[in-house]
Amino acid sequence: GGWVAALSAGASDMSAWVLMGLPGSIYLYGIGKVWIAVGLVIGTICAWVFVAPRLRRYSIRANDSITIPQFLTNRFQSKNKGLQIISAIVFVVVYCIYSASSISACGTLFNTVTGMSAKTAMIIATAIILVYVFLGGFNAVCWTDFFQGMLMLAALMLTPILALFAMKGADFVAPIMTVPENYFNPLSGGGFNWKSVSDILSGLGWGLGYFGMPHILVRFMSIEKPSMIKKSSIVAIIWVVISLFSAVMAMSAVVGLIGRQFLGEIDNENLVFVHMVRRLFPAFISGVLLSAILAAAMSTADSQLLASSSAFASDIYKPVIRKDATDHEMQWAGRVIVMLISVVAFFIAASPNCGGIMALVECAWAGFGSAFGPVILLSLYWRRLTYSGAIAGVCVGFVVDAVWYAFLSSSTGLYEIIPGFLCGLLAAVIVSLCSKAPSKEVTDLFDRAFEPTD
Repeated sequence: GGWVAALSAGASDMSAWVLMGLPGSIYLYGIGKVWIAVGLVIGTICAWVFVAPRLRRYSIRANDSITIPQFLTNRFQSKNKGLQIISAIVFVVVYCIYSASSISACGTLFNTVTGMSAKTAMIIATAIILVYVFLGGFNAVCWTDFFQGMLMLAALMLTPILALFAMKGADFVAPIMTVPENYFNPLSGGGFNWKSVSDILSGLGWGLGYFGMPHILVRFMSIEKPSMIKKSSIVAIIWVVISLFSAVMAMSAVVGLIGRQFLGEIDNENLVFVHMVRRLFPAFISGVLLSAILAAAMSTADSQLLASSSAFASDIYKPVIRKDATDHEMQWAGRVIVMLISVVAFFIAASPNCGGIMALVECAWAGFGSAFGPVILLSLYWRRLTYSGAIAGVCVGFVVDAVWYAFLSSSTGLYEIIPGFLCGLLAAVIVSLCSKAPSKEVTDLFDRAFEPTD
């Protein structure tokens, strides 16, 4: 339905990094990091306006595709499974990294609040997610995301407001603190220099990720009827403006900035939200609000695991390994890959060199945005896109993103999604123009996909 699809898409996007990583980043580096939230607001709105309606209609016309790799293959009416397999491999690799961020958040939260071993907490959280994904599949994931998203919104909005009231109290004593240079300046370099420009571009570049994020795009494909797209878009955009603009952009900034003034210096910047909640609220209420972090982590992890499960079962197992596999067999193949990804993600999260919640999300977000963002946009808006062009776009975008991350990201200060997205876009266009034009059947499908229908 429209409401659940809209709020589920938002909740699966806003993982624990919104409550821990982003406020912690603002706490550590200053208000210049708010450009990330600006990029997210713009990207979300553009995805619902320009991608959701066309993808919903086109995916049904393209042989009722249920995964992004299936859609990209069926769009060209190709029997070649190369694009499907490449896309599914990228899914599995990147989701291992992305899921690790959510598992890491669960471990950090329980270790801080209860003293439980972080690894033990990660194992418990992963097991719970696996249980309800196995029991209810996509339906369970969407409905749990719906309620988890509401809890996240309430926690983000209440905490900084109460912190402001507490700071105005007569008994509040401001902690002694030092802040980095230009901490309160949205231009982190102090002016229009490369540092400021790269931070602004990198922040706005986060918005590009929405065009290629499989667990969000699949929500667009799952809306019951095309006629419900408009309602879903309105619901989603209103919720996004409230949650991302007032909660993420404004409140994360407030959590981060107020957190430094309210708490002073803390050892782990990712815990600024946790410490503020525990200081401001009675035990029961703080427990409920801290559950928002679990909700955020679980709502994204379950969506990622389910998307990777569908990609493996539908795009690798049946077309390559077992062509005559039954639906029941494919379901168990998907469950096996979910368990394997969970194990790999656990070891990534448990590694002391993983870089933390925000670093893991940045890496995975850029990987998906660079690989699939340009191809999804071109597939929906350009009739001349070819199958070869789509393969080139996915491969070049992903490789450039990985190379930039490994060798150029730290020296340039530019988020790898920007060069990855641009190079993927250019590769798809150039290869399409150099290869044979799509057949009449493919262009006719493109035209029929956007005819008015319910």
